[in-house]
Amino acid sequence: MEEDYYQVLGVGKNAAADEIKKAYRKIAFDHHPDRNPGNKEAEQRFKKAAEAYDVLSDPDKKKRYDQYGIEGLKGTG
Repeated sequence: MEEDYYQVLGVGKNAAADEIKKAYRKIAFDHHPDRNPGNKEAEQRFKKAAEAYDVLSDPDKKKRYDQYGIEGLKGTG
C-alpha cells in the first residue's frame, strides 16, 4: 500500500510550496543515510520523503496526485 505523500512529509493538503520544502529538508536531514549509517528504516524514510517531495514540489505532478492519487502519476496522463 502506498503512503500518502502529505503524511510522509507531515504537511496538510493545502501546504504552500515553502512549507513542503521545509518539511522535506528536515526529514532528509534527520534521516540521511550518512547521518544514520546502517539504519535501513532511516534510509527508507529518506527515500520515501524524497519521492514525496519530487511529486509535491512539481505543480503538474502535485495536481495529478491530488486529483487521481498515486495512480495518476503512473499513467501517461
